[in-house]
Amino acid sequence: MENFLLPSKVEFHQGETALTGALVITPCFHGYGTTLGNALRRVLLSSLSGGAVEAYKIKGTQHEFSTVEGVQEDIVEVMLNLKQLAVKVYGDESVTLNLVKKGPGPVTGADIEKNANAEVVSKDLVICNLTSNKTLEMEIIVGKGRGFVPVEEKDKKNYPLGTIVIDSVYTPVKDVGYKVEYTRVGDITNYEKLTVNIETNGTISPEDAVNQSVKILIDHFSIILSSVASTQPENVAQEPEVAVDEPVEEGETKTKKKVSKKK
Repeated sequence: MENFLLPSKVEFHQGETALTGALVITPCFHGYGTTLGNALRRVLLSSLSGGAVEAYKIKGTQHEFSTVEGVQEDIVEVMLNLKQLAVKVYGDESVTLNLVKKGPGPVTGADIEKNANAEVVSKDLVICNLTSNKTLEMEIIVGKGRGFVPVEEKDKKNYPLGTIVIDSVYTPVKDVGYKVEYTRVGDITNYEKLTVNIETNGTISPEDAVNQSVKILIDHFSIILSSVASTQPENVAQEPEVAVDEPVEEGETKTKKKVSKKK
């Protein structure tokens, strides 16, 4: 089987902020820039675990169509803002975060009370704006998951009465793009250079996101490889047999015994 030229240079470049970075792989065999880039992009956007807001409860409201006195936004706008809250969840169980803020002024992620089991990363995110000196009291339920989970797939019985359950975007990667450029290897000019650009929400570094994605791909391909290898018949060489004389006692018939020939 002809050997492919494998990449000899793999580098990670930190972006202008801690949330961005670029993975550069070169040279890639013709067509493999797109193959690798597409596989990494899909895993980065869909398969990494992370934290997200799962539900919330505002004192004095019963559903998402309610209004809150002293709050500029309606409940739907508050819900959309909470979906963007970047949070790290350290355990497998859901965590309830408390928020109490007296107006007037903006309510941000930094106003959420600290909790040992979860950490709010997007402290500058504006959740809503208070227009009077009223006090806003809110419970925010966060949890760990993978990918996107719509509200229809959640069991609302698991949440207290009056809690508004929302869609959850658990993936910590906000955006992934890749480009493939031609590069030269000796006299051959159609090898490829792959650049994958990653942006996260701050709960994970772009480099860690790449490492986790590559491991997921390796784990899947390892299972395929081991399964295919185990189904292939083993070609066991049969050793030729040769006849040798057996020693005989007096009065017995002389016989020959077949034994395997040593190589």
